[in-house]
Amino acid sequence: MIDTEDHCVEWNFPARPDAVRAARHAVRDTLGTWGVDAAVGEVTVLLVSELVTNSQRYTAGPIGVRMRCAAPDGTPPTLLVEVSDPLPDPPTERAPRPEDEGGRGLRLVACSARRWGIRRGRTGKTVWFELALTG
Repeated sequence: MIDTEDHCVEWNFPARPDAVRAARHAVRDTLGTWGVDAAVGEVTVLLVSELVTNSQRYTAGPIGVRMRCAAPDGTPPTLLVEVSDPLPDPPTERAPRPEDEGGRGLRLVACSARRWGIRRGRTGKTVWFELALTG
């Protein structure tokens, strides 16, 4: 983990089954240290869990998670979260049936985040989302 004074952290997780649990704990602990509202924290943990699960399922890793609290130019503070992996193909939003066990991750991100998107990098992609901070 890298932590800077401007509330920015980064982690890298191997693409193993325990990566999702490790990411959830790291995010929850960090948001608690930063004093982020509990409701925003729980949404953040859920969305990170979904995105890391996608990466863990489809790539060989590593999986990067980056979080940054910011209030640029006097705007309300936001939390930016990025999940990166080496697979260049963007995730696909699906329309799962009620009995399907998966396929809801991107829909959760789209419905919960203030803004979100996908960008390609030199060696993979990053799925990011932004949440408004309260309290």
